Amino acid sequence: MRRFAISDIHGCAKTFKALLDQIAFSKEDVLYLLGDYIDRGPDSRGVIDHIWDLQEEGYQVHCLRGNHEQMLLDELAEKEIWYNGEPETLKSFDAKANQDIPQPYIEWMEELPYYFELKDYILVHAGLNFKTKFPLQDEHEMIWARHWYDDIDMQWLGKRIIVHGHTPTRILVIKGSVDDLFYIPALDIDAGCAFESFGLGHLCALNLDTKEFTFHANIDKINK
Repeated sequence: MRRFAISDIHGCAKTFKALLDQIAFSKEDVLYLLGDYIDRGPDSRGVIDHIWDLQEEGYQVHCLRGNHEQMLLDELAEKEIWYNGEPETLKSFDAKANQDIPQPYIEWMEELPYYFELKDYILVHAGLNFKTKFPLQDEHEMIWARHWYDDIDMQWLGKRIIVHGHTPTRILVIKGSVDDLFYIPALDIDAGCAFESFGLGHLCALNLDTKEFTFHANIDKINK
């Protein structure tokens, strides 16, 4: 059994499928997805549909909530007034507004947890708030945090490593982060799949057992 983590797919369904093929993901493996399945890319619905297909076929796929799912939920609950849904996302659902997105997708997002706690890792979308005594209780920071590495409580964390996405990071920086784990026990695996900036534009899979990264360049924008 191998364990993998992928984050910030952002509607890039073709790239997601290609990356799973590249790592030869099988039913004996476990895959953790760290949120942000929707927005930016052309096929948000296709990403979620593929996750559901994998789960129905017996693949071990576990999903976390990201800030983009939360923004959609907040807008639907009238807690958010500036997020109106992205055109590509709505188009993928054949919807004119967020309210038209089929209810099963909304219910799925509502049930997504904020973190996974493994014996050797804590998996979260964005980060943790170490300025509180209970970092695993601050749900807002789990999906929104940035610039929190300096606050990491090494004693609280123990020998665990935090794996997260949310902040697009260049491939070279992601690769180099493994060498700094003694000082910064955190790995950002968001390689900016939906961005075209230098060093980004890739989807990243982290093998949690070997700490090896696999990258696949975005193919969704080429093959829309």
